[in-house]
Amino acid sequence: MDLTVIVVLVIALAVFFDFTNGFHDTANAMATPIATGAMRPKVAVTVAALLNLVGAFLSTEVAKTISGGIIREGPGGVEITPTMIFAGLIGAVIWNMITWLRGLPSSSSHALFGGLIGAALVGAGTGSVDFSVVLSKVVFPAVLAPLVAGLVAFVASRLAYRITRRPVGKNQRGGFRVGQIFTSSLVALAHGTNDAQKTMGVITLTLIAGGFLTADAEPPFWVILVCACAIAAGTYTGGWRIIQTMGGGLTDIKATQGFSAEASTAATVLASSHLGFALSTTQVSSGSIIGAGLGRRGSTIQWGTAGKIVIAWFITLPAAGAVGAVCELIARLGVAGLIIDAALGVAVIVGIFVASRRKPAVQSNALEVDVAMNSVLTRHDRRVLAKKRSDELLAERRRMSDESPLFGLGAEEEVR
Repeated sequence: MDLTVIVVLVIALAVFFDFTNGFHDTANAMATPIATGAMRPKVAVTVAALLNLVGAFLSTEVAKTISGGIIREGPGGVEITPTMIFAGLIGAVIWNMITWLRGLPSSSSHALFGGLIGAALVGAGTGSVDFSVVLSKVVFPAVLAPLVAGLVAFVASRLAYRITRRPVGKNQRGGFRVGQIFTSSLVALAHGTNDAQKTMGVITLTLIAGGFLTADAEPPFWVILVCACAIAAGTYTGGWRIIQTMGGGLTDIKATQGFSAEASTAATVLASSHLGFALSTTQVSSGSIIGAGLGRRGSTIQWGTAGKIVIAWFITLPAAGAVGAVCELIARLGVAGLIIDAALGVAVIVGIFVASRRKPAVQSNALEVDVAMNSVLTRHDRRVLAKKRSDELLAERRRMSDESPLFGLGAEEEVR
């Protein structure tokens, strides 16, 4: 098969991966403001899509890490072919679709890295991967970033509740709900500066491997534009299964916690983008939500759900790598191998999509109730119902406080 045709196929698959990255990671920015009622679902995903589009143009440091860091492709290094990149992308896309079906906020970034590394190891040997860059730019940030973001969100939540311990006036802590609009928008912008660049890096790597760019080339403008539009389009489609998990499956998010979690996520991701760390915004966002949940006394963390998410984090890179490696073995058959790889990829993607239609997300957690509320109730109705829920919860806590004085410390504080 002509090299140009292979490069075009790889670029098309990379753009599709960018699209899946968008709807897979929408929850990173918009799960908490939707859960707290700060933004309506459609408005939230529209804002996220636009800001992902803008963010993709702000930096290319992460793209350089991928196109000229993790995989060695230039003179003096082991050459990687577009066929290997094609195999790696199939591994990443398949893993993204599987975790989306399960509603697991796994890392699209690590799926991409795993697929590429697996294919490169099989196709070009261990010398094709710069493991020092993998450790410094991928593994260490993956371990440290969620912990740092969670700690910052915990401290921010504690400070926010401490400062507003005795709210004055009718609005009480309503200002945090308004603040969520800005912090969640900042997360969406940060996501564009980090995640969109990963696909830019892959396409640039493909063009370098195909001889269309020099080894030290930066992403061309058309690559930046295409990737920005693809991730924005994917973000706009929603990704509601993962939004449900992160908005209501980890903890009962209040506006104060949502504000703290989003501010922590945005700060961590923006700093990482500046340093060229190919960070997982999903891991950072999940860590921030858990930290913010721990920061509110009386809140409950669903550790079972959190455990599943952590397991998905650990197995994402090797699982995608295994699929990428198998696809590269098949691709060695030549044109027939590429056709088989493409057919298998399409079959898995279509099968997962059909399965998702047969088994829609079960409406069982607090976030899905909020999504339904935002869809059918007027603003006044939502305020009345929210006030009723708050009053009922406060009355219940006061009753329990009377029965057990130790339980009631800060009861009124915790329902806000």
